[in-house]
Amino acid sequence: MSTLRGRGTVEGLPEWDRCAVMGVVNVTPDSFSDGGRWFDTTTAVKHGLDLVGEGADLVDVGGESTRPGASRVDESEELRRVIPVVRGLASEGVTVSVDTMRARVAERAIAAGAVLVNDVSGGQADPDMVPVVAAAGAPFVVMHWRGFSESMNSRAVYGDVVAEVTAELRARMDAVVAGGVAPERLVIDPGLGFAKDAAHDLALLARLDALHGLGRPLLVAASRKRFLGHVLAGEGAPPPARERDAATAAVSALSARAGAWAVRVHEVRATADAVRVARAIEGAA
Repeated sequence: MSTLRGRGTVEGLPEWDRCAVMGVVNVTPDSFSDGGRWFDTTTAVKHGLDLVGEGADLVDVGGESTRPGASRVDESEELRRVIPVVRGLASEGVTVSVDTMRARVAERAIAAGAVLVNDVSGGQADPDMVPVVAAAGAPFVVMHWRGFSESMNSRAVYGDVVAEVTAELRARMDAVVAGGVAPERLVIDPGLGFAKDAAHDLALLARLDALHGLGRPLLVAASRKRFLGHVLAGEGAPPPARERDAATAAVSALSARAGAWAVRVHEVRATADAVRVARAIEGAA
């Protein structure tokens, strides 16, 4: 059974008998992987529906790039980008997550039909986030985060990255629960690529068991990230983001086998296949 691998369930969300697949819809002009491709509402909603057709179990909608060095978008623009897409997808029966660091965006997205708040800051960027999520009774992703995109590369300093990320996530989980969010509604995310270099990301993936020790379902968001480019580069230049999908699917399979609750990806079909194979192998063991 998948629960024996530490996958767990999240109160307020559907249950899957395998690692879930979270498809990404970036309603931005400047995301590192696909900025500008799904920037208008109609195109973004269609893309989200296409991801579901390819096997996504839920769709994560974001209106602010969090790539290293990115500047923040203002709140009104983020709302303009995100809310119509959330509403459009939810009206089609899609399980929608909102990717935001702003409490007002989260609140409006929940009202529009989002059922999960995915905050890369774990509630640290906006002091109103945790109270808003608590009041709504929404599930909440707590990601490991050490600061905004402009400065996060300088914060990638660790003695023992697995121990430190685990400890910092535990402290953040405790703070979020103290703020009123039910522990049964928490998901944790090690924050691959956020204040981490390639060696840090790989070390965390190699020790997902340590993160399972936190006792909450685990989201792994490796899709197309820099560390995969580093792995694939060999002696040459890293391939562009959109040429990292096979490597992403490999991480998805490994993460699923290691008990991840969900993987967050841009290209869904290969990962949907990968997690199903991982589940079949798990069931045969």
